[in-house]
Amino acid sequence: MKVGHITIDAVSDGSILAPPTFVFNKPTGEDWAPHQQFLDENGQLVFEMGGFLIRDGERTVLVDVGIGPHSDPSRTGSFMKSLNALGVTAAEVTDVALTHLHFDHVGWASDGERPLFPNATYRCHQADWDFFLGPEPYDDSLGVQLMGGQRAIEILPALAERVETWSGDETVLPGIDVRGAPGHTPGSTVLTISSGNDRAVLLGDVVHCPVELLEDDWEMIGDVDRALARRTRMALAREFEGSDIPMAATHFPGLRFGRLLPGTGMRRWVFD
Repeated sequence: MKVGHITIDAVSDGSILAPPTFVFNKPTGEDWAPHQQFLDENGQLVFEMGGFLIRDGERTVLVDVGIGPHSDPSRTGSFMKSLNALGVTAAEVTDVALTHLHFDHVGWASDGERPLFPNATYRCHQADWDFFLGPEPYDDSLGVQLMGGQRAIEILPALAERVETWSGDETVLPGIDVRGAPGHTPGSTVLTISSGNDRAVLLGDVVHCPVELLEDDWEMIGDVDRALARRTRMALAREFEGSDIPMAATHFPGLRFGRLLPGTGMRRWVFD
């Protein structure tokens, strides 16, 4: 994706297949009948892992860093290889912006003892830092058991000396604005990438599958506050419907961008 002079590339850490009726609050195949474009040939949901690489000629920025090396190598764990294939080494990354701190977005941030991007500043929302590392840290062990990886509390402390946090809506780097989108986690964030008149949006885990933008009553089982997450998604859907602004999220198939279009009775999604 090109946004003016900025380039955004997908960095895959692999993918996991899941029954779609297990991941969302829609328990039947009938619910998914209008949304077959988001499923593979066997009717499974492709749950991508990874992040995005943003380059503007001066900074080399990663947005989310996948599930990490402590995962099933037959499915995931390819983030660093994917990054190298784009011509970037870990030492060349200047910034790591984390949309939120679930284990499957911070897996390559550290090895538990040291940051894996040795020259990068790590950035995240203060509310998530407090939520995942506070006196009663969030327990993501069930997700780790299901998907592999390490708990966030095993990964994040090694970043403490390298973290800069945001607390509101602001510009964190040239061309990169953050905007609070709570519900999935307290500090869940959407990033807008801008250059001139061009924009693109990275949704983090505010949306896991485009279907959540098409119908207002869809909910993902991993949302910490499902009611708030639903209100956040509804507001974003209304804002971006018909805007022609490309959007992507970390778990979209192939980490592909797409656009939200108005429709009769239901919005539509088209991949770029």
